[in-house]
Amino acid sequence: MSPAVVPALRIPVGVVVERRKAESAWIDFVWRGTGVLPDEPEMMPWTVLREQEGATLFYAGSATIDLYCSETARYRDNLASGAPSIWIILTPSEGAWPYAVSAITADPAEGEAFTEAGDNLVEAVPMPEALREAIEYFIAEHHVDTEFVKRERRRADPEALARRHPGGGHE
Repeated sequence: MSPAVVPALRIPVGVVVERRKAESAWIDFVWRGTGVLPDEPEMMPWTVLREQEGATLFYAGSATIDLYCSETARYRDNLASGAPSIWIILTPSEGAWPYAVSAITADPAEGEAFTEAGDNLVEAVPMPEALREAIEYFIAEHHVDTEFVKRERRRADPEALARRHPGGGHE
């Protein structure tokens, strides 16, 4: 594996998911990610955390937030947004539960990219303070400002689009 693909830091987290009774004739429940826990709790995935008024909170399992040196500008933008978020991505599952935690990210662009698959449930949730501090430290340690360099366009070659004879040359 090349160094560019390996995360520089992996932060383990626990994922909290909500199941709410749907007010629909077509589905029974609405599922969504509701939060992350700064550490991995010592409990089995899909343990009920709380039940109230038609909603059930589950500890859905653990995941890791992978941080890459090349993405520090995006993490910094996330923290500077005023409402730093973590994106929880749930994908349909054939197992005992209808969804599985497939990814967790602090990169807004990556979170948005996961919305392109029509079956994914993607939810931006508030970033816990402990994660914000860890990501700030990561940015301070790894961020390198790069200067934007605008490429210069090559001049158009009018001969490049000219009609050619089968034997070569121009008409």
